[in-house]
Amino acid sequence: MGHDHNHLPTEIRHEKPLWWALGLTAAFLLVEIIGAFVTNSLALLSDAAHMATDTLALMIALVAVRLSRRPPDARRTYGYARLEALGAMFNGGMLFVVAGYILWEAIARFRQPQEIASTGMLVIAAVGLAVNLVSMRLLKAGSGESLNVKGAYLEVWADMLGSVAVIIGALLIRWTGWKVIDPILAVLIGLWVLPRTWVLMREAINVLLEGVPKGIVLAEVRSSLCNHGAVVDVHDLHVWALASSTPALSAHVVLRDGADADQVRRELADALHERHDIDHVTLQLEAEHCGDACAVGPAPEIRGHGHDHDRHGHHGHVHH
Repeated sequence: MGHDHNHLPTEIRHEKPLWWALGLTAAFLLVEIIGAFVTNSLALLSDAAHMATDTLALMIALVAVRLSRRPPDARRTYGYARLEALGAMFNGGMLFVVAGYILWEAIARFRQPQEIASTGMLVIAAVGLAVNLVSMRLLKAGSGESLNVKGAYLEVWADMLGSVAVIIGALLIRWTGWKVIDPILAVLIGLWVLPRTWVLMREAINVLLEGVPKGIVLAEVRSSLCNHGAVVDVHDLHVWALASSTPALSAHVVLRDGADADQVRRELADALHERHDIDHVTLQLEAEHCGDACAVGPAPEIRGHGHDHDRHGHHGHVHH
């Protein structure tokens, strides 16, 4: 088993689709902003605002992808992988600000409805829908692997539904003459986007706070370690994420007398890789007994990282 100490994401993909999506989105953004003012449509302006956040989200995602390739240095020993989570946080914050502005403007239009050029509104929204569908197709593959790409995908998806709503609104305004439909649609678009924005920000916050990555159950990880025949106790177990797709683990493992530390370390690392897809593993193997938590059942208290490592028997650092 090799000892690869590279903390960079194992594979950085989907950069080319990000570039294509950015080009399409930025080009149409200019068209939609001009169209929103020409047609005097708040719903179209709401859609343009979301398109603007799409553009910025794609730009941030690309910058984060580029920077995350930079290797670790003397000041950032884990590299720049967490720029992904910072970018997702920034995108989520922008969406909250934009949604707040649209809701505020909609209140004013409820009080004083304004004339809407429904035909121009319809044409621009239809073109926007086509751009959104193409961008979604480009980003879908990477949305399950990267918080950055997921953030961009969610924003494009929200904007696609916004375009559909604007098209329906333009048709209703044209057929009925009800100008109040425009701010109603703007409010609905804003309210639909906010919960999904919070989900994105919550995932980014979990990465930044070194929370247990999504899909990993700490009790199951502890069991995988404790089930090894040579393991007496597992304590100070920590599982966190360097980036959305790069989980890491550290733990103190007490071994039975006579156990081969190197062999046990390799076997535990293999088990963590196979059962939990955790490849960045740091195991401190100890000869002293600190209790028999594996046999008793209740997990010991998960403490911080500050420990006296001089008194322990072995220390292992394993990477797949």
